[in-house]
Amino acid sequence: MTLVDRFLKYVSFDTQSDESTGLTPSTSKQMIFAEYLKTELESLGLEDITLDEHGYLFATLPANIDKEIPTIGFIAHMDTSPDMTGKDVTPRIVEKYDGSDIVLCAEENIILSPAQFPELLDHKGEDLIVTNGKTLLGADDKAGIAEIVSAMVYLKDHPEIKHGKIRIGFNPDEEIGEGAHKFDVEKFGCEWAYTMDGGELGELEFENFNAAVAKIVFKGRNVHPGYAKNKMINSIRVANKFISLLPAQEVPEQTTGYEGFYHLIGIQGEVEQTTVTYIIRDHNREKFEDRKKEMERMVAQINAEYGEGTATLELRDQYYNMREKIEPVMHIIDVAFAAMEAVGVKPNVKPIRGGTDGAQLSFKGLPCPNIFAGGLNFHGRYEFVPIQSMEKAMNVIVKIAELVTSK
Repeated sequence: MTLVDRFLKYVSFDTQSDESTGLTPSTSKQMIFAEYLKTELESLGLEDITLDEHGYLFATLPANIDKEIPTIGFIAHMDTSPDMTGKDVTPRIVEKYDGSDIVLCAEENIILSPAQFPELLDHKGEDLIVTNGKTLLGADDKAGIAEIVSAMVYLKDHPEIKHGKIRIGFNPDEEIGEGAHKFDVEKFGCEWAYTMDGGELGELEFENFNAAVAKIVFKGRNVHPGYAKNKMINSIRVANKFISLLPAQEVPEQTTGYEGFYHLIGIQGEVEQTTVTYIIRDHNREKFEDRKKEMERMVAQINAEYGEGTATLELRDQYYNMREKIEPVMHIIDVAFAAMEAVGVKPNVKPIRGGTDGAQLSFKGLPCPNIFAGGLNFHGRYEFVPIQSMEKAMNVIVKIAELVTSK
């Protein structure tokens, strides 16, 4: 089975995660995919294959060299985003893309165009796997899984490439921030690992946001609107007042690079009660803590104006910037950097404007930077992946395995 065949098979599985279930994996369909992968890994002759009740699948490619080599790992996630359906994914390959519009769905006039997505033009002449305009594709992160499995097959088929023990891990629920929560780092047994979960060709990431979620509940007082003067407190209006207190420019659509933000992700309300949910993000830990304090200050301001207990804040940290865990072991970045250059990929070291399983794993004792998987426009109908980028990612995995033996 080729890399492309493998990827096309993987995206046929519907593996959306669901943060509302409270289970791990959050959806049973992820376990169906995990069982398929387990069977495939067994047929490929990998060893120490385990799949636990939570959907964490581990396997080993044994070393083919006698000297003491660090055990390294490669990790990808099995779930796809809840943002758009991943059921009945029907991909097609646009061969030798010519730079023009790609009609994804003619009847609904859904078009993947370089006018909206100029990054398409970076891949002229390449073969693009696209959606039918009705689902996401699932390159996030089934491209990563396909690249890892294909790299293991390549290394088995080319014993002249010497490598140490390699562990691979596929986990559920990354898209809902739960991917690393039940990942058994000790059982995985690596000195370091790489998540194959980045986007564009060349991405190499070891910095990410510090992240928190804030839920604010606003209590109102409902009376008949005809007799409401000086009596009614409309919780929706109070919530709107709170929202207006935050800096208008510090939102995702107005920020880039290392700039943090407050992102309003949900609002549900009636006169009596309104709930507002934010995610808070910043690369700088001090600024991140200041953002949380600002939330607390604003809640206090609302309560001072409308009465104590009008607003209550529930604040929960989600993950932290992995940079502080990677900096002491920067040789693992050097290896990835060298591997990319060796296979003709220009490394693009950049901060992740988001999170990754690798961030949480780094804080659990497994340093785990992130490498490109090749896909673009994740989580929606305009997602695509160049086949050549997937091939390069697979080559990077193989080269990392080889370079570690020379360290």
